[in-house]
Amino acid sequence: MVKKRRVIFLHLSHLRRTIKKSAIVLLFVFVFAFMLLNKTDNVLMEKTSVTVEEIVAPITKILVLPATTVLNVYDYLRSLQKIDKENQELREENRRLIIANSKNKALATENKMLSAMLHYVVPPEADFVTVKVVAQEGNPFAHSLTVYLGDDTKVKKGQIALSDKGVIGRVEAVGHRYAKIALLNNINSRISVLIEESRIRGMLVGQNDVLPELRFLPLGVDVKEGDVVVTSGIGGVFPVGLPVGKVAVVNSRGIKVKPEHDLSRLEYVMIVDYKLPDPVDDIYGE
Repeated sequence: MVKKRRVIFLHLSHLRRTIKKSAIVLLFVFVFAFMLLNKTDNVLMEKTSVTVEEIVAPITKILVLPATTVLNVYDYLRSLQKIDKENQELREENRRLIIANSKNKALATENKMLSAMLHYVVPPEADFVTVKVVAQEGNPFAHSLTVYLGDDTKVKKGQIALSDKGVIGRVEAVGHRYAKIALLNNINSRISVLIEESRIRGMLVGQNDVLPELRFLPLGVDVKEGDVVVTSGIGGVFPVGLPVGKVAVVNSRGIKVKPEHDLSRLEYVMIVDYKLPDPVDDIYGE
């Protein structure tokens, strides 16, 4: 199609040049003929030349008008095509910039999370590895994460899982490259905890609900919303003082604890081995 337009354009241009040349030649022929008829009558020659020009010029304009119109339309269409191409290039560039900006934001968020995790001081005798969450189960029968271990072989069942804010659960199963972490609200989760200020001990029990429940407290204890809950160190699994959450609900139906980290928005977790005795056979799962 473009080739056909170019051929039409060349023919029209050639026609216009031919018409112009013919008109000029015709004009000179008329002038020369009148000069031969009357060499001395300059006034007549000027009038005749002007008359001929006045006659020929409009004819020339009329003859080249179609070619000029077609040429102008062709130029206009070409300009539209160029503008459309530039718009497509700009849209593509804008799409690339949006993708790049999204990736940069994601990388910035990941770096911030990992930097925050690195600020957590792990006891010298402990080993840890930071892993990425690849799947999450939040159905009524399971509240757990699947994390990618790669070739790391240090992760074992029962080890503690932390976010940059505190405890989120424990390693429930380990495969060749992946591990499953039972979150605090998992129905199989049992963690010995204490109220930081009063030092009252209890057990944080998962209910497959958004918030785990604080149970097995001594009778008559005063627990208030906002009280900080940390690990007690009882049972030989968790060291004492790791942040777990804050008391969120206190009523006749029980005491609920809100974990320090939103368990539905975990992207990276740190699995820590405090080299404490294996608690698999413990009655509470610790």
